[in-house]
Amino acid sequence: FPGQQAQAARDVNTASLCRIGQETVQDIVLRTMEIFQLLRNMQLPNGVTYHPNTHQDRLGKLQEHLRMLSVLFRKLRLVYDKCNENCAGLDPIPPE
Repeated sequence: FPGQQAQAARDVNTASLCRIGQETVQDIVLRTMEIFQLLRNMQLPNGVTYHPNTHQDRLGKLQEHLRMLSVLFRKLRLVYDKCNENCAGLDPIPPE
């Protein structure tokens, strides 16, 4: 009976990890869309009036988004590894 409880706790934990992974993927997509939005709105310094403060502000935002994206990918990798570890002893079920 205690073994069944441990198995049930592991299943719930794995399901929770999968939910966290799903939310992390959604965050990654959102951040990526924000990065593309920032890049689309950036003006190239090709002879037009150049505003260094605006450029530095946008560059800072872009770097922050990229840093956060890197953190989210590391978090997703940890969740993925933990789910694989939890499911290592389970027999695979054929999809049919």
